[in-house]
Amino acid sequence: MWNIIFLGMVSFFADISSEMVYPIIPLYLTSAFGATPALVGIIEGIAESLASLLKVFSGYITDKYRHKKAVAFTGYAAGLVYKAALIMAGSWMGILGARMIDRIGKGIRTAPRDVMVCESAEKGRTGQAYGIHKALDMAGSALGILFSYLLLRNAGAAGNSSDYKRIFLLACIPAVLSLLMFFLIREKKTECAVKEREPFWKNMRKLDGQLKLYLLVAFLFTLGNSSNTFLLLRARSVGFDDTSVILLYFAYNMTASLLAIPAGKRSDQVGRKRLLVAGYAVFAVVYMGFAFAWSRPLMAALFVLYGLYTAMIAGVERAYISEIAPAELKGTMLGLHSTVVGIALLPASMIAGFLWDLFGAWVPFVFGSCMALAAALILFFFMKNGKTE
Repeated sequence: MWNIIFLGMVSFFADISSEMVYPIIPLYLTSAFGATPALVGIIEGIAESLASLLKVFSGYITDKYRHKKAVAFTGYAAGLVYKAALIMAGSWMGILGARMIDRIGKGIRTAPRDVMVCESAEKGRTGQAYGIHKALDMAGSALGILFSYLLLRNAGAAGNSSDYKRIFLLACIPAVLSLLMFFLIREKKTECAVKEREPFWKNMRKLDGQLKLYLLVAFLFTLGNSSNTFLLLRARSVGFDDTSVILLYFAYNMTASLLAIPAGKRSDQVGRKRLLVAGYAVFAVVYMGFAFAWSRPLMAALFVLYGLYTAMIAGVERAYISEIAPAELKGTMLGLHSTVVGIALLPASMIAGFLWDLFGAWVPFVFGSCMALAAALILFFFMKNGKTE
């Protein structure tokens, strides 16, 4: 249990650092560099997709060489380089480069970290373990967003470039604390001999059919699930200023943090399918709400519901994949899932940006709602429950 908590604290501090920065990136791009929603979508899509290609290879290296802790540490260390790149960026191209560094780091660390969480879980409580990790992860996100909000509000000039860069510099402090937490983590020792074996893609036909189904569904769903930056821009379009938009994002992360552990425990009791189907259904409702929201109170309520969706999906899907993946490919499959999602984010964010520019802010959210509903229906009719015995 302590190993799970320490892994969660790594993510806690890393996400304080990341989320002090993430919600203000679209605001910084639009106010300092005059970026349009379409350009924001291209930047986010490229950063997410190119970096996500590393996730499956990171997982593969984790499975083959068993150095999970060292690989994860390297990925988290990229967070410091990311903040430095943001401070030095003088154009939207510089911001794109910084975002790619950040996503590359995430691509490296995600699979080995998730494997360590799985290996540290008690039997029959995998969902709870991922729920604990996700709760600490999202609590760090919420706290980072709150810091960002307070710093921008106290600056008195949210559009001032120097105020943004000051936040980027302060975000380095929790990034360092995240790296220090690695000294408390004990990596489960396994056989370290390097095995000669075929690359994983040559054995895809041998994978569980349910795992392949879920990877396909995750790809389809993500085509409509564009970057969260569009949620922030949508909130600003109905009357929220920059600092208030950040406070909405805080409410989203706080909700997800509070509900992640109950959702993980519930999936251990009733099976992953029910939580995943319900989570996609909630997403469909929320995105339809974002499409037609006309008031600030309604927009605030939608951000809270969006937190419920995240709590129901994020930890549960990792638990599901880790349980049905072959033992020797656990890290690879967790990485492959992240890669599939990341690849879909490029067209997803570009589609959302161009739909917004060409037809209006409501159109990309209707599209996303329809894709989520389709994903929920596919899982409902074709996915086995997978309840842990």
